Amino acid sequence: MLNADALSQLRQLKSDIKENKVVFPGTVKATNGRFGFVALDEGRDVFLPPEEMQKVLPGDRVNVTEHEVEKGKTQGVVDELLETRLNTFVGRYLVKGKGHFVVPETPGINRWIFIPPKERMNAQQDDYIYCQIHRHPIKDGKGQARVLRVIGKAGEPGIERAFTLATFDLADTWPEPVRKQADALTESDLTSREAGREDRTDRPYVTIDSPGTQDMDDALLAEPNATGWTLSIAIADPTAVIEPDSPAEQEAFNRATAIYFPGEPLPMLPDSLSTRLCSLMPEVRRLALVCDLQVNNDGSLGDYRFHQAVIQSKGKLSYELVSNLIEGREDDEIKALPEPVANSLDQLHQAATALRKWRAEHALLSADRPEFRLRLDENKRIRLIEPSVQNEAHRLVEECMVAANRCAADFLTGQASGLFIQHPGLRDDRADNIRALLEAHAPHLAGVDAHQAEGFRTLMKETESLEAEVPVKAILSRQLARAELGFEPAPHQGMGLSAYTTFTSPLRKFTDFYVHRLIKAALWGTPMKPLNAGQLELLQNAQLRARQAANSLEAWLKSDYAKTLGETPMAGVISRTVPAGFFVRLDANGLEGFVSCKDLEGKYSFDPVTLRLIHNKNGRIFQLEQPVTVTFAGVDEERRQINFKLVEAPETGASEGPDNG
Repeated sequence: MLNADALSQLRQLKSDIKENKVVFPGTVKATNGRFGFVALDEGRDVFLPPEEMQKVLPGDRVNVTEHEVEKGKTQGVVDELLETRLNTFVGRYLVKGKGHFVVPETPGINRWIFIPPKERMNAQQDDYIYCQIHRHPIKDGKGQARVLRVIGKAGEPGIERAFTLATFDLADTWPEPVRKQADALTESDLTSREAGREDRTDRPYVTIDSPGTQDMDDALLAEPNATGWTLSIAIADPTAVIEPDSPAEQEAFNRATAIYFPGEPLPMLPDSLSTRLCSLMPEVRRLALVCDLQVNNDGSLGDYRFHQAVIQSKGKLSYELVSNLIEGREDDEIKALPEPVANSLDQLHQAATALRKWRAEHALLSADRPEFRLRLDENKRIRLIEPSVQNEAHRLVEECMVAANRCAADFLTGQASGLFIQHPGLRDDRADNIRALLEAHAPHLAGVDAHQAEGFRTLMKETESLEAEVPVKAILSRQLARAELGFEPAPHQGMGLSAYTTFTSPLRKFTDFYVHRLIKAALWGTPMKPLNAGQLELLQNAQLRARQAANSLEAWLKSDYAKTLGETPMAGVISRTVPAGFFVRLDANGLEGFVSCKDLEGKYSFDPVTLRLIHNKNGRIFQLEQPVTVTFAGVDEERRQINFKLVEAPETGASEGPDNG
């Protein structure tokens, strides 16, 4: 037994060790395995073995100590939980013996979590559930969860959408204050706000959209003049009826954007506003923020002005009808168009053609990529995937929107505050690989400074039709940085413009809604509450979450649909390459699936410069844009990833289609 002096010395020793212990704060990063890492605030990662990873959750802020386990190798021990950021998550209810658990479907939580009897909400085996951490596992690695809501069972109609909403914490209902605010607004509220606005109800504005669209936020007209055209873009004006910092504006900020889920979109504003009171419906008076701009004969932009106006659209026209008119076809619907509308559409087409010509010469156009439309059945699953054809009417609307948005960006550049979409071009961390690519396959472009707007434009234009051993343009396009929001004007390299913003979709995007506030505050002194840097980050994160949710739901629906493909060989092109294999996009329906190197004969090495997979012995190559033929090989249910198997041509042993190796 230790005497009093020995106990005192032991306590002092423990105190000294604690005082001298070096702890590092950081954030837990999960992996697909049972281990993980802590990203230290000082900029390096510390390995967490499985037994330590059991004590934490993805995103936790912790203090760790670092210990050497082998010569030159260290690992972390979790010393203290500072903050936990994972609050809610989704998963599947599992009963194992007497134990009830949730099997999380949140990336990085690779364990079952126990659900105590009082926290089960009558959930049943295999139910999808929405949960909350009830007891953090920091003490002993044994966390607990509580069920907040039973989402439903696999196979139920619409379960994919409901599960996706819960996964990304997206609301499918309106908070009561938002609903009350929207329900209280009527046509008389629009009339009461017409004072001081220009009356343009006699002008031949029309909307051009898909037949099913109800949230119409732009109407167009054009008139010829001595040096080109006067182009008028009228944009729906929800900021006229939604008060600054009101519940509806706060909710629009939280949602950031309407999400066009297949079959059933998730709107940013309540339907009573987005599809009725604020939508530019035909033959009704609507409030609009109008941009009138001069389009010169060469497609360059001249003077522009913004106006608060009242308009009355003379027609809701489909892309197909306008395209038929442009191409000179005649049918009863075209013949029935009022002469002022038909004349305006003709001028719109001419102006848009000039605008597109200018952008092709002085800026950058996005390449037309085949698009596809998902048709759902009564169970809200994919019945059919069909091509979505982009015609001249689509391009007409696109050019008008880009022109108006360029004017908005130019206007905000001269103001005290703004909101811009910035795109830096190529990723800085790929600079060495890109330089090596150009030196080897486009040496005449190796000296181009892609950080400068002119250099980036030159690089992207000259690689468009470049004949080389590798698809240089496709490789560059795979290494572009992500566009970001910023308060200051900066180049949008992807569009080849010195500054860019958007204000043409205020019913669907909060950024556009906010740009309306900025323009109106600068010109007419209307009230607004400026965003700060923290809010801008939240807005950008909400936009990213919305994109991830849409992609996640589509991936789920497509992976289920792929099971109907059978064993028929299908043509496609390689759309992405990674060290483990390559992704193939099918020509017929746009589905993307993965071909694993494990299913190919021999071993392949990945070249980070050309993004090619090269056989270690015979030199066979798989690279971007290479045609291949594949068959359906199954679905990775955890990742909801379609898998393909390469079809080999028996007579050559090579994949069908050209082989660039």
